[in-house]
Amino acid sequence: MPWVRQEDCTGCGDCIEECPVGAISMIDEKADIDMEECIRCAICHDICPEEAVRHDSETVPVEIETNVIRTKKSMKACASHFGNPEEAQKCLKRWIKHYNREKTIAEKTMAEIQSLQETS
Repeated sequence: MPWVRQEDCTGCGDCIEECPVGAISMIDEKADIDMEECIRCAICHDICPEEAVRHDSETVPVEIETNVIRTKKSMKACASHFGNPEEAQKCLKRWIKHYNREKTIAEKTMAEIQSLQETS
């Protein structure tokens, strides 16, 4: 999925003009991509003269760090609210279940959408 590195966007509007589904708009003079409308055609990647439209693989480390911070914060809150350090480990187990569920959803979604590929 594309995203816009705001500090690189000059607001030229080239991506807006070229987006075939109108998924890009200008907010505060910077391009913004509506991910619900985006069809992942990559035209915005190719057209941006400033290379402000980026690929989402660049955000993976940040997303992982955010998830770990969120989990640690929850663990601390559980231990604090329930007055027992063992609650932090229970909380951690719940987060592990949550991310395992997300992984299962992603894997099953991939299997389903890969079946859409034409076989030769």
